[in-house]
Amino acid sequence: MKFSIKLVLSTMILLALALGFGGFYLVNYVFETSLEREIGQALDESSILSFAFETAALNVPLKYSVLPDSVVEEIASRLETGGENGRRLIRIADEEKNVLYTSDGFTVDEGLLPQTDQHTKSYRVICVEDNYYVHTCVAINALDRILYLETMKNVSEVFTERAMGFSLYRKVTVVMLLTGVVIMFFIASLLTKPIRLLTKATQRMAAGDYAYRARQISRDELGQLTHDFNGMANALEENISKLEEEIEAREEFMGAFAHELKTPLTAIIGYADMLRSHKMDEEKSIMSANYIYTEGKRLEAMSFRLLDILVAKQEEADLQETPVKELFAYLREMFGEKKEIDIRFTYDEAVVMVEANLIKTVLVNLIDNACKASETDGVVEVIGQMVDEGYRMAVRDYGIGIPEAEQSKIVKAFYMVDKSRARSKNGAGLGLALCEEILKIHQSELQIESKVGEGSCFSFVLPME
Repeated sequence: MKFSIKLVLSTMILLALALGFGGFYLVNYVFETSLEREIGQALDESSILSFAFETAALNVPLKYSVLPDSVVEEIASRLETGGENGRRLIRIADEEKNVLYTSDGFTVDEGLLPQTDQHTKSYRVICVEDNYYVHTCVAINALDRILYLETMKNVSEVFTERAMGFSLYRKVTVVMLLTGVVIMFFIASLLTKPIRLLTKATQRMAAGDYAYRARQISRDELGQLTHDFNGMANALEENISKLEEEIEAREEFMGAFAHELKTPLTAIIGYADMLRSHKMDEEKSIMSANYIYTEGKRLEAMSFRLLDILVAKQEEADLQETPVKELFAYLREMFGEKKEIDIRFTYDEAVVMVEANLIKTVLVNLIDNACKASETDGVVEVIGQMVDEGYRMAVRDYGIGIPEAEQSKIVKAFYMVDKSRARSKNGAGLGLALCEEILKIHQSELQIESKVGEGSCFSFVLPME
């Protein structure tokens, strides 16, 4: 069952209960008020009749010392026919509670007489032949006689009004419930619309449409839920995109790795087969052995670089305070004897929080790449300077440059802009990939600025804390 239908049904059940109990209380309250009014009027009328009876008894001739039964019947007859709305229903009983006079139609039993004495009034509501009456009984003191006067007042109209009230209220309740169903269904539809939109978005995403988002149409808790769902969907889409990129990169890596292995292995196997199957002179033998050695060293360097990348991905940074001066002293020692390239070092004195050996590896790779990209007698600048974000290190060359379309790809393993040039200088396209992994554990990243024919600048910023 849909949530909106559950909401409508539960609301209608509560409304029906509220209207039912409320209507019963209201109609019953009106009925009881009207009945109490009628009972009061009946008791008042009984008192008036008793007073009228006593007054009539006082007007009896003095020849009677005790009021005779015949006079009682005569007075009762006059009282019976003296009503404004027609005949009254009365009954007179003597001291022994024996009936002396009864009006036509006065058919109730004598159950009220035993409950009445000289000092009390009694009444009850009774039903006679589908009519309701207020039956009263009161004592009368007339000429030293104690008589009992009973009256019956028809109150059927009050009960009829109650029945009509219940009937009318039931009809009104049914109309209100039907109207409420329509209104509540509309309200429930509006309230549950965000849920339906979320359901649709969930189904679309389950079908593979990760870019689909639920429309936020309110600012309440459901609106916040929609906002959070969209945030989750954004994170999910981003993670899926990253996974797809990683899978694609892994496939590219495997393809490139297989290709990079194939080239040197083909040369090694080919020259080894020549040495094995042909008798060659000393010069050709040395040349073949040199090819085997060179390609073997390439494979060795490539395997070491791959191992370094794997270690860098798993390593946790053990940062220590390191003077920048020590890093540049190491670089001067490494590249000081490189005569074909003019390497210039400039830096600001500072102390940085780094893993010294890893940052040295990054700088050595960047300088080595800059030298490979530069022509003979070219210039490479290694710069260290304080900036607002931390300490910036940059390696700039004025060589061949990198096309803009290639700049986002060169940090991938085995990716080389100019493969023939890279291989001629014993490159495998792993240096920048290693630099990227090392900088990640230092909470930094490689920045690349390059123009074809003008050179390149590779830089990164180290946090000072």
